[in-house]
Amino acid sequence: MAVQPDDVLDARGLPCPLPLLKAKQALSRLTEGQLLEVLATDAGSWRDFETFAEQSVHQLVARETRDDTFHYWLRKGGEPTP
Repeated sequence: MAVQPDDVLDARGLPCPLPLLKAKQALSRLTEGQLLEVLATDAGSWRDFETFAEQSVHQLVARETRDDTFHYWLRKGGEPTP
């Protein structure tokens, strides 16, 4: 993907659910609209990130597999309304 992320999280080698938990922490440090790229090697992360985006205010902009690494691009959404 040719988009320049605002931050990159290298979660390669971490077992499920750590890539997603680390991504949530990284997103909390970003401002609304910024883009986080996550690199992971855990196959379960493919489903985890999809489900997370469906259930949160954040958007899964793209995802792809390169060799043995999964790449995810998450855009931080706004705060949920009460």
